[in-house]
Amino acid sequence: MTATVRPVSIGVPTVRSHVDTSDRPDTPDLVDRFGRVARDLRVSITEKCSLRCTYCMPAEGLPVIPQSRLLTTDEIVRLVTIAVRDLGVREVRFTGGEPLMRRDLEDIIGGCARAVPGTPLSMTTNAVGLEHRAQRLVDAGLTRVNISLDTVDRNHFAELTRRDRLPSVLAGIRAAARAGLTPLKVNAVLMPETLAGAADLLQWCLDEGAHLRFIEEMPLDADQAWDRSTMVDAQRLLDVLGDRFVLTEAGREDPSAPAEEWLVDGGPATVGIIASVTRNFCDDCDRTRLTAEGTVRSCLFSDSEIDLRGTLRAGAPDEDIAALWRGAMWTKWAGHGIDADGFAPPQRSMGAIGG
Repeated sequence: MTATVRPVSIGVPTVRSHVDTSDRPDTPDLVDRFGRVARDLRVSITEKCSLRCTYCMPAEGLPVIPQSRLLTTDEIVRLVTIAVRDLGVREVRFTGGEPLMRRDLEDIIGGCARAVPGTPLSMTTNAVGLEHRAQRLVDAGLTRVNISLDTVDRNHFAELTRRDRLPSVLAGIRAAARAGLTPLKVNAVLMPETLAGAADLLQWCLDEGAHLRFIEEMPLDADQAWDRSTMVDAQRLLDVLGDRFVLTEAGREDPSAPAEEWLVDGGPATVGIIASVTRNFCDDCDRTRLTAEGTVRSCLFSDSEIDLRGTLRAGAPDEDIAALWRGAMWTKWAGHGIDADGFAPPQRSMGAIGG
């Protein structure tokens, strides 16, 4: 019997190399037409991942991006330098896929730390294998990690990620804490399958001194199986957690922070909820994104990208690259439009975009 292989696409957005900025104000910052300023840079460095989370990647994984199309270490460092020095970026986070899949991750972190000293350099990771590299990454200049963990039930973890790697993840979280990568944040995607275990996950994070944030599932899965009618929203989670903990609303750390915070049993510990769908924070979004292929993506849900890699490899000076980046952000959408009539999810899944 021959198994059926389902073709998987990484997504083909509209990639441009020019944007009309004739009506853009004369400012070096990454402003858009709605008055927002991007200060937070997310840099995807690979499409590869050691897990196959159902809300992010298909079981087969994403098609491999040819090495020649990926940004090199030096190219990443140069673009991060331009972002911080010329465009007003104040924080950089490396994403994937899974950043730990790049063997040169320490070189990337170290190069950026030397190029933009004092700039916070963080990473979003699933922590598989982090226990072996946490100290080296800190020594290179990494300042913080966000770790994806949806459940502390080993069977549920294996079902959701299609890999039995929970012990490695937990070891990675503890290694990150020992290495000083704090405050240690754990991100959990809200799903019907894990709702019953949400309180157990929160208790585990409280015991480990990690700050847990739940995230409403967005239509960014490669299988395009997301369904608004079955999505677990923030209020439903609060009801479930409220059966075990006393939660007191504490608001946001700052207007651009995605998570609304609740004190747990009077504090000081808190739990965060990122209600990306039902309580979106698009009006205060301050992010700009680079894909692993060197394109600027101004919004997670926009399939329009601006190519910086081609301009960079053509020998353009830094000021030309900065101008192109400013143009990309000037055309940023007002919001993701999930509730709008005719909404269509982006062609790229989260694994191909970077968080």
